[in-house]
Amino acid sequence: MTTRGQTVRKLGLLSTLYLSQGLPFGFFTQALPVFMRKQHYSLEAIGLTTILALPWALKFLWAPFVDRYGSKRLGRRRSWILPLQAITVFTLISVGLLPPEALMVMLGAMFISNLLSATQDIAADGLAVDILTPPERGLANGIQVAGYRLGMIVGGGFLLIVHEDIGWQGTFFAMAAIIGLASVPVWLHREAPVDNSVAVPTPSILSFLKRPGILPIVALVFTYKAGDALASAMLRPFLVDVGLELDDIGWLMGTVGSLMGLAGALVGGALVVKLGRKQSLIIFGLLQAAAVGAYTIPATTAVSTPTLYAIAGAETFCGGMATAALFTCMMDWCRPGANATDYTIQASLVVIATGIASGASGFLANNLGYVSHFALSAAASCMSVWFVIRLFPQAQWEKKEAECA
Repeated sequence: MTTRGQTVRKLGLLSTLYLSQGLPFGFFTQALPVFMRKQHYSLEAIGLTTILALPWALKFLWAPFVDRYGSKRLGRRRSWILPLQAITVFTLISVGLLPPEALMVMLGAMFISNLLSATQDIAADGLAVDILTPPERGLANGIQVAGYRLGMIVGGGFLLIVHEDIGWQGTFFAMAAIIGLASVPVWLHREAPVDNSVAVPTPSILSFLKRPGILPIVALVFTYKAGDALASAMLRPFLVDVGLELDDIGWLMGTVGSLMGLAGALVGGALVVKLGRKQSLIIFGLLQAAAVGAYTIPATTAVSTPTLYAIAGAETFCGGMATAALFTCMMDWCRPGANATDYTIQASLVVIATGIASGASGFLANNLGYVSHFALSAAASCMSVWFVIRLFPQAQWEKKEAECA
């Protein structure tokens, strides 16, 4: 029987791990384009920096290695997470000691940061699945999404705002200090010893794909967030085209949108257990589709800025709910002993699907117009709900609902 205090400690541990991932990612994705533009780099060159986030899409390739190996003294997860956190701190301090004009160093630091964070994410996800009971997973996934978004808000918002006051070195030292402090809970955590008497599957990509009934799960995971990504990728250009100023866009997407997404993740995670896994995916998916479809209103006719705030806030809130529900189900679909590998493969499917959708969004919006583009995005989101209805593994759902009752 898990006590409330144990649950709180688990959630606190996970929140610090995911905040550590979002902090440098938020800074590099928000600040790097600004620094590059000030040095007169082209928009095409700035856009290509997204390639540096490739480790997030490819992390499934080395997830089995992280899943199999680790120190018995520290524990399989801690023996990966602690060194990776330490290397991240060292990298940030090193970049802070260099001049901001050293762009290639900055690009290299961004790639290294993504590689470290993506690998840390493999171990953190595995740790989360290991320590969480089925009833805890809904709220924990809300905390996971919220922690990551909070890290992005601090790294891509707050530190960018105070950058002029604390300087280049102070900004990177602050990030290093926050990640260092966030490493304390995992240092204090003690993993349960591995029970070698229980047979567990060998973690590998092939063994994951050979599982009975895995193809419907793959299809569901791959499609669930694609429609939302299709719309979101064109949202900022759309806001520019309807006449919003840069500061309005910054507040709308960087602050209000992020906070609403954070709140949605927490609310969605808390409701997953009450509503059930399948019902949550259906309800949150329909709300996500409706919120995406609402963008056709400002694309059709002029609306006030508060109306735009309301629509964008609703979309990020519903998107956060849907993400928390999906991540909870992804935990359920992991095999004991191969948790990190199974979860990482599913997470990579989400990244690849949303990346494809984002990449195609510009071509679709340019040829169809914003109204048709957002309508198509809403239709794609509705189609993902149809996939949930048709493909959700019913027997496993009934088992998980019984465990959560």
